[in-house]
Amino acid sequence: MADDSNDSSPSGKPEKLTAVLAIRVATEQFSALIGRTPEAVSGIRAVPDGGWSVLVDVVELERIPATTSIIATYRVDVDAAGELCGCERLRRYTRGTTDM
Repeated sequence: MADDSNDSSPSGKPEKLTAVLAIRVATEQFSALIGRTPEAVSGIRAVPDGGWSVLVDVVELERIPATTSIIATYRVDVDAAGELCGCERLRRYTRGTTDM
């Protein structure tokens, strides 16, 4: 996990990985891995081992007009320590597309 002065509580125990922190570390590590900045986070859920599964949207191909740009949604998994432990592209779509 990223070095933070807030990584442990006053009692000296490591803090639980919160959803907000999981989003931050997942997007930072995933961005470093693929070399692109995430466009948005479209979902998050806790997994039984204390980690998190985060849905991250990334522009894979910019086009003009922007509504035709290709966006991909990736599932990015981080463990309870905040380390990236897996990622998978789930779907690709144009920015102007909506789910019904």
